[in-house]
Amino acid sequence: MNTADRTVTEQDLDTLSLQLGRPVRDVVEIGARCVCGSPLVATTAPRLSNGIPFPTTFYLTHPVLTAAVSRLEADGEMTRMNERLAEDAELAAAHREAHEAYLAERDRIGRLSGVGEVKEIAGISAGGMPERVKCLHVLVGHSLAAGPGVNRLGDEALEKIAPWWTPEACRCDGAWDASAEVPTKDLSRHVKHLEKVEALKKVTVAGIDCGTNSIRLLIARPDEQDPETLVDVVREMTIVRLGEGVDATGEFSAAALERTFAAVDAYARLVQRHHAGAVRFVATSATRDVQNRQVFVDGVTQRLGVEPEVISGAEEASLSFRGAVSALPPGLDPQDRVLVVDLGGGSTEFVVGTAAGEVVDAVSTDMGCVRFTERFLPDADPTEDQVTAATAGVDEILDHVAGRLPLETVSAVVGVAGTVTTVTAHALGLEDYDSERIHATVLPVDEVTASARALRTASREERAAMGFMHPGRVDVIGAGALIWSRIVERMREVAGVTDVVTSERDILDGIVLSMKDH
Repeated sequence: MNTADRTVTEQDLDTLSLQLGRPVRDVVEIGARCVCGSPLVATTAPRLSNGIPFPTTFYLTHPVLTAAVSRLEADGEMTRMNERLAEDAELAAAHREAHEAYLAERDRIGRLSGVGEVKEIAGISAGGMPERVKCLHVLVGHSLAAGPGVNRLGDEALEKIAPWWTPEACRCDGAWDASAEVPTKDLSRHVKHLEKVEALKKVTVAGIDCGTNSIRLLIARPDEQDPETLVDVVREMTIVRLGEGVDATGEFSAAALERTFAAVDAYARLVQRHHAGAVRFVATSATRDVQNRQVFVDGVTQRLGVEPEVISGAEEASLSFRGAVSALPPGLDPQDRVLVVDLGGGSTEFVVGTAAGEVVDAVSTDMGCVRFTERFLPDADPTEDQVTAATAGVDEILDHVAGRLPLETVSAVVGVAGTVTTVTAHALGLEDYDSERIHATVLPVDEVTASARALRTASREERAAMGFMHPGRVDVIGAGALIWSRIVERMREVAGVTDVVTSERDILDGIVLSMKDH
């Protein structure tokens, strides 16, 4: 189902009451909908308004669907399933995993509804899980709400009721009397929940940055103590390698699009779950030039309900700068010149501006860790000639940048994005990735170049064993480290910069801040 459709409306509450023939109680979300939009599953608070604990989080409401499941129960399916559970260890383990997933969702709904933990039903799911099957309606409701692969027996039950009901076809016409008077209901908790959701939508924003190598999500809302400051609600990063092969083919591969769309689906669920009322999806670098860009745009729009903006290199640089300068140490004059370098997978942005956040000029280049890996360093253990060619490629681009930007006026350099933070993690000797320790770190140029060289010359196995190394960065960090080391060396030569700053705040933060302004 469309993940943006879980929010409960007044019309949903009326429909649910008509479907059930009684006043609906304490619905927090619509767990699943018919293809026409009518509710199939009511996601219910774990404690009702009258104080009674309610373990059935996912409650089937659609009369045709409910009748189909009842017919399956009457045919003895629960007995057959219980016999299989006793004989099939793999099935039994899957049933226990479904139980844990059910509990996790109930905890989430408890927090979302304001009910919190309900100790009376702690560790108890529903439907007979984790050992038996006592109610197929519960398992089917869980399957519809969670999607395929979470509740195996619920999925099986859905397949078996296909002669009478399927999720692909609407069976709502005549299933209940839509013209009847809606049963009287107490909407006190529903109204409070809807008011809370609407209030959150007004202030919660979500930004998505889709680059060549990774896609990232930031959901933020104003700090309660300082409403002018946005605080993180969710910050996620997924390596999707969208730009894999683009340099050679000129288009996104089917596999790369599949990986990216799977990440967008997951992000859409988080956006809906945290009630972000405004979403901005920014696509950069490789997306500007590919032949099948529209396939990407349509796929994202369908999943997220927001069309991705394929922004220019100049705007990308401006957004990166705004997010990055928050890492600068105190004491700089607001008018001091700063160079922010956003080293991505397919491009690197160079932005010169002031410490106060005003952009002076920017250049976007076709240089990045993925692009240079494919172009110059395709081998796991590159030859000296390959390294020499890559270095020359970097230097050529830096010559171009120096001709466009007043690099000699810069008094501070800030590096952002995964290559820079990975080099910093190595320089700090971290065993695991620690964003708080990495952010705002100031490193001497010599330490940066030493760590960059160590990462570039390490074997693939050695890089993969580094606890701070994201698995998706193992194969491209060599090129990225080379690029970053040449940049900081050049800035020492032309501007006398002796230290560089690492920022965990970058274009993603700039995207969210741009939404706050509007």
